[in-house]
Amino acid sequence: MDSIAYVNGSFVPLSEAKVSVLDRGFLFADGIYEVAAVLDAKLVDNASHLARLKRSVGEIALELPESLQRIEEIQKELVARNKLESGLVYLEVTRGADTGRDFPFPKGVKPTLVMFTSVKDIVNAPAAKTGIAVITVPDIRWERRDIKSVALLAQVLAKQAAAAAGAGEAWMIEDGKVTEGGSSTAFILTQADVLVTRQNGREILPGCTRKAVVKLAEERQLRVEERAFTVAEALAAKEAFITSASSFVQPVVSIDGKPVGSGKPGPMAGRLREIYVDFARATAV
Repeated sequence: MDSIAYVNGSFVPLSEAKVSVLDRGFLFADGIYEVAAVLDAKLVDNASHLARLKRSVGEIALELPESLQRIEEIQKELVARNKLESGLVYLEVTRGADTGRDFPFPKGVKPTLVMFTSVKDIVNAPAAKTGIAVITVPDIRWERRDIKSVALLAQVLAKQAAAAAGAGEAWMIEDGKVTEGGSSTAFILTQADVLVTRQNGREILPGCTRKAVVKLAEERQLRVEERAFTVAEALAAKEAFITSASSFVQPVVSIDGKPVGSGKPGPMAGRLREIYVDFARATAV
């Protein structure tokens, strides 16, 4: 059965969802996206995602075609129309389609807004129990990684390299330090039981799940340090894990073929995952 998508004011079957070939998202990657998780037919931590959306479009002088309140209404309508119990809602806004292809911002063009859903059992994902392998790759992205741009070619190449190696994620390395995963935030638990994740800045995307996990950890009096760390430090750690809207908290059991800790999912990652799932269910809208 064809799912329902949203395109510029209309709900349409996904197979019929279309935008112009002149859309600047297609021609220039001139757009911003967000992905919100859905649990029990409700949006998880959506206020955080919408706040990040507002910030990202502001950083590239892109006006939203709808208010944040209306965008959330559309998200919820998509969840309802698709009878989505567990999965993701993808949202993309671009600068729209002009009458030709020119680099400067066009005038009098309405931005494009597209949304669709996908089914995914995030809570019961097998990798949450088995953990994932990670490989490392050079970070070749632009310098404004804090903007959630649809320009994802570097991440595509990184994650394809991971897939070809049989790994679940790629950690990107710059100046000898881990920046982040191809579509996730990187964490380690040191031998001194300190949770370490890179501080927010232009070098990484400010992860919504990262933000929530850090807050939940601190509320439980766990020590958290926001700083960069090396691969060697990660391999010497007790545990490692990633966070994202599409995986929540997922253990990392090896890096470049070398085991992290025991080489099996650790108790801290498991506990933080349980805490986050409880938080997600309690606060979903």
